[in-house]
Amino acid sequence: MSDQRRHNTDGRIARGERTREAIVAAHTALLREGVLKPTAKTIAERAGVSLRTVWLNFKDMEALFAETTAYWQMADLELREDIDPGLPLEDRIDAFCAQRARRLEHLAPAARSAALGEPFSPALAHSRQVHVERVESDLAATFRPELAARTDRDVLARALFVAASWPTWSSLRDDLGLDVDEAAAVVCHTLRVLLRT
Repeated sequence: MSDQRRHNTDGRIARGERTREAIVAAHTALLREGVLKPTAKTIAERAGVSLRTVWLNFKDMEALFAETTAYWQMADLELREDIDPGLPLEDRIDAFCAQRARRLEHLAPAARSAALGEPFSPALAHSRQVHVERVESDLAATFRPELAARTDRDVLARALFVAASWPTWSSLRDDLGLDVDEAAAVVCHTLRVLLRT
């Protein structure tokens, strides 16, 4: 392949990637603004591309959901920090709650939107499962000493998961109208009670 053809091909690939990124960014921005079920037309308008361009880059909404959830998952991982299980329990609970609040607030727009489509979308259902496994893993790592010492460790692990899960956070923030600090205080209190019992 000549240098010119390679340059043209590389340029087309780069433009295609930028277009896909712009479409995902538009979808993400709409979710952040509270548009829970944006149409492909709305996403195209926000991205500054034609509806045809959306469908040339994503064969259907499911393919777009897969790309957008991958973005949210990567962004969530960037907010994650290991918590040393050797720290005193109080310090670990405080660190876990602070980190969990940041991550849940970040994921809230996507979680609210996904709840509408999960029963019909394998990509959204898979994304939810990824987040469930992350929470379980984070809890197991952070509170390993306490879980290892308990005969009811499975029950405790599940109770901790409920306290730290998105549905609980959503109930605190949306149903009870608590602000972030108030919601985090409830989660922390619940973890303390469970881990000291």
